[in-house]
Amino acid sequence: MSNISTTPSSAIDPDVAAGVAQFLSPIVVDLTALATDGKQAHWHVRGPNFQAIHLLLDEVVEHAREYADTAAERIVALGLPLDARTQTVGRKAGTPVLSEGFQHSDVFVAEIIAIIDATMETVRTAIDELGELDAASQDVAIEIARALEKDRWFLFAHISQ
Repeated sequence: MSNISTTPSSAIDPDVAAGVAQFLSPIVVDLTALATDGKQAHWHVRGPNFQAIHLLLDEVVEHAREYADTAAERIVALGLPLDARTQTVGRKAGTPVLSEGFQHSDVFVAEIIAIIDATMETVRTAIDELGELDAASQDVAIEIARALEKDRWFLFAHISQ
């Protein structure tokens, strides 16, 4: 016999929770893709600024994992599951595809920026839609947006003229 409580894990209205999950789940998926692709780029980056980009990509990956966890925990705290399994991320991520194999740092930096930009579109949609739905969840999306913009800035500095 199961000891799982039948008490809801959240006092929030179930329709609000479902709405929050509708906008935060794609963020989790896109951030998980960013973390995976960022690590791939980290392993395969080449060029004269290898070390700086190699280390910066590790920071971007770490941040993406943290932001994904923050959004995922908000969904689960509201009593809903989410699906960020690798198959789901591969199928549902709204991010561009990263080049295969070894690439010059300028290529990977530009591609990771494009992945961040695509993720930011998902985040901005969530910010806009969550404003009326749930301010606490909107704050999660705003926090993620600020952090992604900073990571993008650091990457862009390496390829700007």
